[in-house]
Amino acid sequence: MADSDPAPPPSPPVSAAAAADLLSSPSTKQDDLQPVAAKVAELNESQSELLARLQGLKQDLQNWRSKLDTQVKTYKDELSDLKSRLNTDLDQLRSDFKDLKTTLQKQQEEVTASLRNLGLP
Repeated sequence: MADSDPAPPPSPPVSAAAAADLLSSPSTKQDDLQPVAAKVAELNESQSELLARLQGLKQDLQNWRSKLDTQVKTYKDELSDLKSRLNTDLDQLRSDFKDLKTTLQKQQEEVTASLRNLGLP
């Protein structure tokens, strides 16, 4: 009856890399992982430095915007003040020219009346 038992299936072939992994000791695997761990640590440190630099740049940008907003407000206030003073000066000039025109018309009328009194047209 031993002849009637089926034979166990053959083992699949093992690649050279898989065989090397199977034969390697745990210390060899740790040696392989150390450069990877060092690279991961280096990348983490680099990422931290870049994030810190990015935060610094964001803060610089925020400060610059704030300073710019302050300057714009200051310039707008100055321009508003200048416009107000200009309008006041224009109103004063209009009033002065109106008074001058009235005075000149009055003098012209007086001169015309004096010339008529003297008999000149």
